[in-house]
Amino acid sequence: MTLGSQIAWDDTVLPFQLDRADVRGRVVRLDGALDRILAQHDYPTPIGALVAEAALLTALIGQTIKLRWRLSLQVRGNGAARMIATDYYAPTEEGGPSRMRAYANFDPSLVDGAETPFDLIGDGYFVIVLDQGDGMVPYQGITPISGTSLSACAETYFAQSEQLPTRFELTFGLSQAPGQAPHWRAGGVMLQHMPKASPFAKDSGGSGEGGLLAPADILAGDDEENWTRVNVLLDTVEEIELVGPTVHPTDLLVRLFHEEGPRVFDPQPVAFGCSCSAEKVRQSLSIYTQDDIAEMVTDAGIVTADCQFCGAHYEFDPQELGQHGAEVDGGRA
Repeated sequence: MTLGSQIAWDDTVLPFQLDRADVRGRVVRLDGALDRILAQHDYPTPIGALVAEAALLTALIGQTIKLRWRLSLQVRGNGAARMIATDYYAPTEEGGPSRMRAYANFDPSLVDGAETPFDLIGDGYFVIVLDQGDGMVPYQGITPISGTSLSACAETYFAQSEQLPTRFELTFGLSQAPGQAPHWRAGGVMLQHMPKASPFAKDSGGSGEGGLLAPADILAGDDEENWTRVNVLLDTVEEIELVGPTVHPTDLLVRLFHEEGPRVFDPQPVAFGCSCSAEKVRQSLSIYTQDDIAEMVTDAGIVTADCQFCGAHYEFDPQELGQHGAEVDGGRA
């Protein structure tokens, strides 16, 4: 694929490599997929911004991994934003889109008054979960909430947990074209030093917040010089270049990194998608006793459940749920 080629860039992740700097990266544009994610809930704008940033990070991180099934990002805090959760699913077929979903659990009474959306998280943890499917043990990496943004948390996660210097530059927000309703649009760039054994990482802690590792603790020599140079180049990016739609990602890479030998690969389309189903909800309720299920029954004599991600509504006969329901299903099998 040549840098001059043009495709529809909305809702795509474009992988690239900077051959002269030993750095790989991704350019992401989210439009309709992000709008669908946020349309499932009536979030206050600061909460919507946190979900948008988490979705961007998830699309970028998920695309760097040879993913068989799902990558999840979770932000857990003790402030107004108690939980931000995202899932990124690998394509189910060659050439098909990756699917994303996200939601936030928050206390509406605590949203007003924060200087930035990130302040709504408070203290907590940034978590990455990699689930490669049946027969594989999920991997979970956890680092404390640090810095001033979710992007900074992700950078700290990669430095501390993976010893990979990583940089994110993101922008997101409500966009409105003349004569059209406002909608969410977002874009960003991820840079990551190519994986290699690092003899420079400090065993006794790093220079980051709370003694966490930072890129300066991992790189040295030419690697450090290359990393510093490409970060300085990324510092020149403008928000309109990140979000588009008039600036194509390939043009952006040429503008920023033309002396670094940029090489692009096939873009990955991204779409909103949820994996919930009536059967999965039924299975999740199979751990409860019939007494537990009885407490869930509504005045209409049914048990209801709503998906936090997509808002899908499910209704069940209580006799088919819980441990008794699982035994009945087992007998039928």
